[in-house]
Amino acid sequence: MTFKDLFSDHSDLYVQARPRYPDALFDWIAAEAPARSCAWDAGCGNGQASVALAARFENVIATDPSEKQLANAAANPRIDYRNEAAEHTTLADRSVDAVTVAQALHWFDLDAFVAEVRRVALPGALFAAWCYAHCSVTPAVDAVIAHLYDDLLGAYWSPERKFVDEGYASLALPFAPVKTPAFEMRVDWDLRQLLAYLTSWSAAQKHLKITGEDAVASVAEELAVAWHQPEHVRPVRWTLAVRAGRVG
Repeated sequence: MTFKDLFSDHSDLYVQARPRYPDALFDWIAAEAPARSCAWDAGCGNGQASVALAARFENVIATDPSEKQLANAAANPRIDYRNEAAEHTTLADRSVDAVTVAQALHWFDLDAFVAEVRRVALPGALFAAWCYAHCSVTPAVDAVIAHLYDDLLGAYWSPERKFVDEGYASLALPFAPVKTPAFEMRVDWDLRQLLAYLTSWSAAQKHLKITGEDAVASVAEELAVAWHQPEHVRPVRWTLAVRAGRVG
């Protein structure tokens, strides 16, 4: 099965530059799951969420169609990494207590994936998918990032990005809704780290590949002015949008 692979070519940068999800999110998932025997992390990428789940579930099956992304995943005795698309897996019927999707649901064939979730989930299993879009630093820094995101890279975002921007609100998920707490990601970064994160954006990589020009580099000086002291560490925040439900 073919898939839209926008991250394999810069999988090393992706694993180094992306922020980590908060422990509170995984504590909540573990608490809401009917049991903690097995979790399926679909579209696991470099396994960031898989590792966090493995600290709370006895077994984690982590699937991703990108071999390069999986090559960057941290080995863990509780995690079974499988090079598989989320829509068609080798998971056993009615075998998982929780299904998670971290920043990947917008890439899936939703109908096929939902059918697969229903096949592998135990009755009452928790489904949780989350994403994040815009980060917040200071008003001056945020304005430069918005210019990069919308004006310079707007045409280079894939159509699926709209689902991330809206926090998955319009995706039809036929599971009984579960109310979620508010979750926030926060890291303390200097300007160099922020620039690495911006460079890891799929649109930034696509722009570079098509035009030969580095859009992030073109705003680096403007960001440095807005940051004031490039070596100074500042809090960078993202709001996590979570869609959760109970699989019948």
